[in-house]
Amino acid sequence: MTDARHGLTITEVRLTPVLVADPPLLNTQGVHQPYTPRLIIELITEGGVTGLGETYGDSKYLAPAQLLATALIGRSVTDLNELPALAAEVCGDSPAATGADAVDVGGLRGVQTAGKLRLSVLSGFEVACLDAWGQAAGLPVHALLGGKVRDRVEYSAYLFYRWAGHPDGRGERDDWGAALDPAGVVAQARRFADTYGFTSFKLKGGVFPPDEEIAAVRALAAEFPGRPLRLDPNGAWSVKTSCQVADELGDVLEYLEDPTSGTAGMAEVAAAVRGAGRRPSGRAGLPLATNMCVTTFDEIAGAFARDAVQVVLADHHYWGGLRATRELAAVCRTFGVGLSMHSNTHLGISLAAMTQVAATVPHLDHACDSHYPWQTEDVLTERLTFRDGRVDVSDTPGLGVTLDRDRLAVLHRRWLADDGGLRDRDDAAAMRLADPGWVTPALPRW
Repeated sequence: MTDARHGLTITEVRLTPVLVADPPLLNTQGVHQPYTPRLIIELITEGGVTGLGETYGDSKYLAPAQLLATALIGRSVTDLNELPALAAEVCGDSPAATGADAVDVGGLRGVQTAGKLRLSVLSGFEVACLDAWGQAAGLPVHALLGGKVRDRVEYSAYLFYRWAGHPDGRGERDDWGAALDPAGVVAQARRFADTYGFTSFKLKGGVFPPDEEIAAVRALAAEFPGRPLRLDPNGAWSVKTSCQVADELGDVLEYLEDPTSGTAGMAEVAAAVRGAGRRPSGRAGLPLATNMCVTTFDEIAGAFARDAVQVVLADHHYWGGLRATRELAAVCRTFGVGLSMHSNTHLGISLAAMTQVAATVPHLDHACDSHYPWQTEDVLTERLTFRDGRVDVSDTPGLGVTLDRDRLAVLHRRWLADDGGLRDRDDAAAMRLADPGWVTPALPRW
C-alpha cells in the first residue's frame, strides 16, 4: 500500500553504520572492544519527514538491512503489520545463524537464528516508521502505541567490572578507573547514584568466581540498604552454583538474571530456589529473569510452562520493535510473569524508543536496564538525560530527538577507516589483546 495523499510514502532510506566508543567493560565472554558497531536508519517520506531508527551494526545485519531498505521504497510508514512478512520475504536466511548451543557474543542472547537476526533488523525500521508517522501526525510515538501511562520511565544503574583502559591504550579515555573488586564496584555505583540519581543497581557478573561476585553484591547491599539489586552472569554458572548463589543472596536480590544457560537449566534452578521458602517481601523464592532463554515468542511456551523464568527482560531490538514489545508485555501479564527491559550498548535513538514504549506498558514491574550512561558519544543534537534515575517521556511528535549530521558523519568515518577488525563485536578477540591465550569460556564456567 501507499499513502501519497498524506505524504507518508517512503521515498528514500539511508543506512549509516557507525563505530561508537565503548569502555573496557568485562563480561563472561571477555571485554568490550574500544568501539562498537551500530546502524542508524533514516526513512524519508514524500512529505519531507525523516524518521530515525537504530539497531545493531555488525556486518551480519547490514546486508539484510539493505534488502529491507530497498523493499520499503514506495510503501507507507503506516504499513507496520506488513513489515514482518516483508522482512521474511526479502532478507532470506543469514549464514551467521548459529546452532542450538551457541551464544551470540554481542548480545549474549542465546541461540542466534536467522529469524532473530531479521527481527533485530526489522526493529530499527519499525521505530523509524513510527518516528516519521508521529512527526507527520503531530503525535509522539507513545500516542501511536495507545498513549502513555507514566510521564517518566525508571532506569537502573548498569554496573560492570572493568579495566581502567583498553589494552595498548586503544579507544577513548575516561576517568572512571578500574572496578575489579567489591570496593571498585561500590565506588562505581556511588558515582552512578550521585550523577544520575539511580536507586537500583545491576551488576554484570560471570567475570570472577561466584564468591567474589557475591561479596560485591553484599557490599552494594551494605552501601545502598534496601535498594533493588540484580546480578547477571550471562549463564556462566552450573545449576548447582546458581542455586548456591541464589541461597547466598536471596535476601538482597530483586532478581537473579540468567544464572545458567538454557530453559531446562533455568527451570531446574527456579524449582529449587522457589521451593526453598518465602522471601521477606512475601514472594516465593528468588525470581529468575532472562534475556537469553526467552527472546522470541516461540520460546515463551516452553519457559512459562516450566516456570523457568519469573521476569522477562524485553528488548525491542530482539523482539522486532515497539509493538511486539507491547504484545510481549500482554503475554507476560496474562501468565503472571514480571517485565523489565534489557539493554545492550546503544545510542540515544534506541533509548528514546525504549522510553516511548516503556511509557505505554501498565505493568512495567522493574526499572529498565540502560548502557547509555557508559556511552560518551551520540548521534543526537541533544543527549537524553537521567534525572532521579528516570528519563522524562517526550511528548514531542515522533521520538522527540534530532539527528546531529556532523556527529553522524564523524562516527561513520571511523567505521569507514576501520580495517574490519571492529565492525563485528567480538569480546573474546578484544580480550586476547591483553591475554593472547584467551578463548571464549565453555559454559558453565563455574
